[in-house]
Amino acid sequence: MEIKTDFLVVGSGIAGLMFALKVADFGTVAIVTKKNAMDSNTNKAQGGIASVFGKLDSFKLHSQDTMVSGDGLCNQDVVSMVVENGPRMINHLTDLGVKFNLNEKQQSLTLESRFDLGREGGHSKNRIVHAQDMTGQEIERVLLTEVEANDRISLFENHMAIDLIISSTRMKRGLITTRHEDSCCGAYVLDQHSGIVKTFRANISLISTGGAGKVYLYTSNPDIATGDGIAMGYRAGAVVANLEFVQFHPTCLFHPKAKNFLISEAVRGEGGILIDANGKSFMEKYDPQKDLACRDVVARAIDTELKKSGSDSVFLDISHKDNDFVKKRFPNLYQKCLDFGIDMTKEPLPVVPAAHYMCGGVVTDMDGRTNINRLYAVGETACTGLHGANRLASNSLLEALVYADSAAKQSIIDLKNMDFSQTPDPPGWDETGTTDSDELIMVSHNWDEIRRFMWNYVGIVRSDKRLARAQRRIKNIQNEIREYYWNFKVAPDLIELRNIATVAELIIKCALHRKESRGLHYNIEYPARDDQRWLKDTVIQRPFVL
Repeated sequence: MEIKTDFLVVGSGIAGLMFALKVADFGTVAIVTKKNAMDSNTNKAQGGIASVFGKLDSFKLHSQDTMVSGDGLCNQDVVSMVVENGPRMINHLTDLGVKFNLNEKQQSLTLESRFDLGREGGHSKNRIVHAQDMTGQEIERVLLTEVEANDRISLFENHMAIDLIISSTRMKRGLITTRHEDSCCGAYVLDQHSGIVKTFRANISLISTGGAGKVYLYTSNPDIATGDGIAMGYRAGAVVANLEFVQFHPTCLFHPKAKNFLISEAVRGEGGILIDANGKSFMEKYDPQKDLACRDVVARAIDTELKKSGSDSVFLDISHKDNDFVKKRFPNLYQKCLDFGIDMTKEPLPVVPAAHYMCGGVVTDMDGRTNINRLYAVGETACTGLHGANRLASNSLLEALVYADSAAKQSIIDLKNMDFSQTPDPPGWDETGTTDSDELIMVSHNWDEIRRFMWNYVGIVRSDKRLARAQRRIKNIQNEIREYYWNFKVAPDLIELRNIATVAELIIKCALHRKESRGLHYNIEYPARDDQRWLKDTVIQRPFVL
């Protein structure tokens, strides 16, 4: 079964939905998402969007904070572009109907004063525009409503992308074979209800599948975050970079019934203090900014404290703040914690670090274009140069908005100027010789093994010995998956296992390559930052095979 469209969007988070809305006036759009459209990392984002609105703030200060957090690897041009376009994109969201918190203390609703601006770790000023503590959910709600009302956009829920379809022009010169003008002309997609693999043929394709937190045993991400876009892009020949920089959020709720429940950094921004089991604060030992230090510093500090004490968790205490303020500022957090039997207005919250955000991904230019013709990447799937070695809090939704807008403008130009008549018809999905699997134990076993050794060997603190051990393990698992994959019909669990194995292998490879400690990558054998040798991105591309 073949479906033709001008624009194919893989993923239904803020980046994919915004892109779809921007291009819909210029062609037909198909959005494929492997669960319900609301199941996305965007929907789980609590804190908000970092942007300059305060009178005492400036683009220069926001850029400086971003660069400091990125520990030397941010692209200055990218930082400037994203920061300077932030207010425009947030105003656009407001025009669409997103209800951000307004500053009740100000009579004037001017550009400088109308938003209630929060503060998070690494920021020198209050600049977090938010909708209570459910910012992502509010944005997703509004964008999805707009998408569903647009006749030119078709939404395919419970459709899982398997692989991108690449058309290549090859040239032989003597004994040398070169590949050039690779073009993406769509994707193979599994309809999870029917079990049929459909061919989505597209003039422009965009991957915006979010991150890969499920590569790790403990994560703040939803179950869908299996690195699908990064894995598909890499297999198709897209350049990927900086996958050693995995951000571990310092404060995930530690409770037997709490799955992937994040305690927003905004809690610390509003005065929350990290304490040990004895009630003693400890962040002053690790950074002058104390509890408002950048995430990499806080996560390593907590990891160190836990290893020293043998405790299961540390605690985040905001009970010293006014009860009504806490309930009003964090209504969702307050109610969720209360459901677990914890009243955050009266007692500290037990917290531990968890895998949270991928700073690396598929490399793009400032318009979201990859090295593959007609293939774009935006959001957490992409490596744009904004985050460097460590993402500044609440810059992720900002990046997704700005790059979705930029990619939409460029792809509209591409659609007008490219000669798509020369694109060969993609072959249909071929499952000749495959059978239904009767050995799903292989999938579940390998899934569990990958996540455990990634947590133990490729986590917050690393060493060459641990990384080498992880590399040996992933090589064996990859061999098993390849043998299994081509013998059986594809199924959702197998597709996701294949993707997390690919991303795990890339993270390990990047981490082994970087012989220093920088940002989110900390190796005990190379504890210092080395600008002379390693002030550069870690870039990987799949070898070309004729």
